[in-house]
Amino acid sequence: MSNIPEVKVGLVAVSRDCFPESLSVNRRKALVAAYEKKYGGEGLYECPVCIVESEIHMVQALEDVKANGCNALVVYLGNFGPEISETLLAKHFDGPVMFIAAAEESGDDLIGGRGDAYCGMLNASYNLKLRHVPAYIPENPVGDAEDCADRIHDFLPIARAVVGLKNLKIISFGPRPLNFLACNAPIQPLYDLGVEIEENSELDLFEAFHKHDGDARIPAVAADMAAELGDGNKKPEILEKLAQYELTLLDWIEAHKGYRKYVAIAGKCWPAFQTQFGFVPCYVNSRLTGRGIPVSCEVDIYGALSEFIGTCVSGDVVTLLDINNTVPKDMYKTEIERKFPYAFSDTFMGFHCGNTCSKKICNPTMKYQMIMARTLPEEVTQGTLEGDIVPGDITFYRLQSTADCQLRAYVAQGEVLPVPTRSFGGVGVFAIHEMGRFYRHVLIGKNYPHHGAVAFGHHGKALFEVFKLLGVQDIGYNQPKSLPYPQENPFA
Repeated sequence: MSNIPEVKVGLVAVSRDCFPESLSVNRRKALVAAYEKKYGGEGLYECPVCIVESEIHMVQALEDVKANGCNALVVYLGNFGPEISETLLAKHFDGPVMFIAAAEESGDDLIGGRGDAYCGMLNASYNLKLRHVPAYIPENPVGDAEDCADRIHDFLPIARAVVGLKNLKIISFGPRPLNFLACNAPIQPLYDLGVEIEENSELDLFEAFHKHDGDARIPAVAADMAAELGDGNKKPEILEKLAQYELTLLDWIEAHKGYRKYVAIAGKCWPAFQTQFGFVPCYVNSRLTGRGIPVSCEVDIYGALSEFIGTCVSGDVVTLLDINNTVPKDMYKTEIERKFPYAFSDTFMGFHCGNTCSKKICNPTMKYQMIMARTLPEEVTQGTLEGDIVPGDITFYRLQSTADCQLRAYVAQGEVLPVPTRSFGGVGVFAIHEMGRFYRHVLIGKNYPHHGAVAFGHHGKALFEVFKLLGVQDIGYNQPKSLPYPQENPFA
């Protein structure tokens, strides 16, 4: 994935001056040793300059981690810790910061060896709040060396997403299609997150596409497409046009990303796209997304943003799907009931025209877009990548702004079932426990659009923490029956 950041975490230990500094020194050494043993030292830099006890030490440590290329920080309370200096360190560090603390090691060493970091973490959190510093404190922030090594490893995907957003530009083409008001995209929350956006006309894109007529690189890209598709290459006659479009987007990214390091695209794909370009862009969208450059459909700006966050968290391909249709009851009874631990209301089908990467599709095949072909000549609707989505664990999620610029998010873990869909497009049979209630009281109840981002694997824990760290107050999830939604009818 070339379009997401590499995270280098600086580990800075702190110490209250009335506690033995050796506690923080030795506990930091033990933490680094545990991290190297469990995770090979991945992405961790141990700040050797000092143990932070004062504001002067804070400046020294800050300069050291910056000089060594750290873009994320872990403040480690080896004992009670200096609440002012440690929180100033977080305030002045330009990147995501996590606070963790050392547990006591032995019942035989609770006099000179007692560090009281459990207490110190309370003061740290209080001081962070006073300074309006949005530091990340994990669910279990106090632990021994092995526990804290796990917390650092868990922090990596969270930090990667936050660093990525601060360096992201979303490039959009065209307004939303008619009747897609649900994909509204207030701009202010994007800037609040640190994201830049460049909005362009479809005409700008059309002009750029034609400037690539006869581009010498087209045959090589078309050949790469043919190799990727293999036996699924059912529309070889349009590969050169698709290659031309892919080159157009990639060149646009290089020419327009400016000072930003990472890019996501929200593209227009209908109604005029097909008749003017002569194809649909779905397959190209899937190829770019497969490289870590998310491309959302129907100018869904927050869909592209959500996809990028999922790419950073998972380090893998994501996709964007409609939460589309119910599973027929006869299909549920023959294919799912008693074979999988899901009620009928837990199941649904996720679909989009053909934007999912070939790596996440069973037997991917190039086809035409059946829905569009109902009102247009079939030849201009070619370019979708169709097939059943690969079975396995997934996380359905989305970050969205309301019309009045309030950020909301949802996260739900589930799976794609190994059940043939018997349908068209990029499509899968999904199962999420308590999906029916989640659909009614979160997706409908809080006015989410039909598009949901899909990360492959269970990444709910990290995504939930990312949304919290971004300041999202309303994070929905599929609550168990024992925990009713606020507006759920208790008599229903």
